Amino acid sequence: MLVLNATYEPINVCSVRRAVVLLLKDKAEVVEEGAWELHSERSSITRPIVIRLVSYVHVPRDMHRRKITRRAVFARDGWTCQYCGSRSNLTVDHVIPRSKGGSSSWENIVASCAPCNRRKGDRLPRQAGMHPRRTPRAPHHEIFIQVASPTIPVAWQAYLPQAA
Repeated sequence: MLVLNATYEPINVCSVRRAVVLLLKDKAEVVEEGAWELHSERSSITRPIVIRLVSYVHVPRDMHRRKITRRAVFARDGWTCQYCGSRSNLTVDHVIPRSKGGSSSWENIVASCAPCNRRKGDRLPRQAGMHPRRTPRAPHHEIFIQVASPTIPVAWQAYLPQAA
């Protein structure tokens, strides 16, 4: 389930169970509902697809603390090699190799297809003549919603920025 803040900003993805608990405790309300119901011994509720928190929750946006994962890098880079544009056989590449002092940070890691990664090797971008199409940077927080749920339901799309 997609969780929206009180301001309709997407902040998280949670399980159906967690969404129902938030609804039963009156901490959230249903914004989009599914076609079928959830039943208990004494009651039934419509299956939520998108819920909105009743009270605003401050969510820290310190992306440098967000764990860098392959899936997050691929999602940030649109599942595309940043050197040639290929969409297959993706790996991650340190733009400035670690052996040359490069860090393992959002600003130094890009999605790269295996052939480009091998061709660039342990060289700097200018030495290899290979520069990323976009300057790598910390992703928008919405990218982590895509990582948590690779298939974005149609009902969520209205609440997610197009750039995510």
